[in-house]
Amino acid sequence: MTLLALVFFVLMLLGLPIAFAIGMAGFSFFVTNELMPVSIGVQQVATASQSFPLLAVPFFVLAGHMMNRTGITHRLIACSSVLVSWMAGGLAQVSIVLSTLMGGVSGSAVADAAMEARILGPGLIARGYSKGFTSAVIAISSLITATIPPSLGLILYGFVGNVSIGRLFLAGVVPGLLMMAVLMATVWAIARRRGYGAESAERPTLRAVGRAVADAKWALLFPVALLFAIRGGVFTPSEVGAFAVVYAGVVGFLLHRELSWAGMMEALGEAVVDTGMIMLIILFSGMVGYAIVFEQAPQSIAAAMAGLTREPLLVVAMILVFLFLAGLFVESTVLVLLLTPIFLPIVTPLGVDPVHFGILMMTIVTFGSMTPPVGVAMYTVCSLLDCPVEDYVVEALPFVAAVLALIVVLTLWPGLVLFLPNALM
Repeated sequence: MTLLALVFFVLMLLGLPIAFAIGMAGFSFFVTNELMPVSIGVQQVATASQSFPLLAVPFFVLAGHMMNRTGITHRLIACSSVLVSWMAGGLAQVSIVLSTLMGGVSGSAVADAAMEARILGPGLIARGYSKGFTSAVIAISSLITATIPPSLGLILYGFVGNVSIGRLFLAGVVPGLLMMAVLMATVWAIARRRGYGAESAERPTLRAVGRAVADAKWALLFPVALLFAIRGGVFTPSEVGAFAVVYAGVVGFLLHRELSWAGMMEALGEAVVDTGMIMLIILFSGMVGYAIVFEQAPQSIAAAMAGLTREPLLVVAMILVFLFLAGLFVESTVLVLLLTPIFLPIVTPLGVDPVHFGILMMTIVTFGSMTPPVGVAMYTVCSLLDCPVEDYVVEALPFVAAVLALIVVLTLWPGLVLFLPNALM
C-alpha cells in the first residue's frame, strides 16, 4: 500500500492525468505483490465496469449538456433575478440562487461555476463588485451542486458504497437549501458593509414572481420529477438518467424549441469526452479498491482510530478533517471512489447513517474544488474573470468560514440531512 500511495502522488506531482496516475499506481501493487497475479488487477478493471447503477453517469452527463442548450439557463437567471435582486448585493444573490437551481440541471460544480463566470461575472464586475468578491461568490456557490440532485458525486458514492441513490438524492435537498441560505446571508452582510446595492428598488409582486416561475417551470420541475420518479418506484436511479435525457430532449426540441440538431450533436460530443474521463477513473479505481480491501486498510485505520476514541462524533470529525485536507490536493471524484471503501466500513459499525455520512463527505471533498492549491472551480472562475488567485483567497475567507460552520451543524444534527429520506422512503 505504501508503494501504491507513493507512485500515485509522484505521478500526480509530475502532472500525469489523474486516471492514468490511479491506473499505474494500482498496477504497481499487482506487479510487486508475489501473492497477487497481475491478471487479477486486469479482472478488477473489467469488474468495475459491470455495474447497472453506473449507467446513470453517462445519462446524467448527457442530460446536463443538453439542458444547457435548451434555453433553460437564461430562464433560470430571470427567475433568480426576480426572486432576490431586491436584496443587498442583488446580482451576487442572483448568482447563489442560480447555483441552487442549476444544481438540479447540470449536476456538476465546475460546469456551474464556468457558466456563471461567463454569464454573470462581467455584469457583477461592471456594477462595482471587486473581481475577488465576484470570483469567490461564483466559485463557492457552485458547492451547492454537490448535494442538490442529480449530483454525480452522490451517484458515485452510492455506487461504491452500495448506498441507496434515491435516499442520497432526497437527503441532499435540505443541506443544499441551507447552503444557499448561509451563502446568501454572508453576501448580505458583506454587501451591507461595502455598499453593494440591490439591483431592484422594490420587492417583486406576486404576479411578477408567478410569471418568472412559470417561464422557468420546466427547469424547476426537473429535479422534482427525478425525486418523485425514484420515490414512486417508477424508475431506478439508472433509468431516471435515461428519463432525464428524454426530458431534456422534449423540453429542448418541443417546448422551448431552442435545442437544434447541431446543438444536440455538440452536447453528445461533450458528454462522450466527460463520460470517458469519469469512467477511466472509475475503472482504474477498481484495482486500487481491491488492493485496499486485500491489505485490510479499513480495518487497520479503524483499529488506529479506536485506539484514540470510540465516540462516533469524534471519529466522523477526524475523517472530515482528513477529507478536507485531501480535497485541497486531489479531485473530488477520485476521493469519493478511493476513500469511500475505506471510511464507510469504519463509520457504519459506529451507528453513523451511510446516507448522512455521504452528504458530509460529498460536501467536504467538493469544497476542495473551491480552495487552493488545486481547486478546479477556483482556477476556472479566476481565469475566466482574469482575477488574481490571491485576491480570490482573501475574499473567499468569509464564505469558507460560513460553509465550514454549516458542515459542523449538519454533522451535529443528522436529522437535518435525514429528515426527507426518512419521511418519504
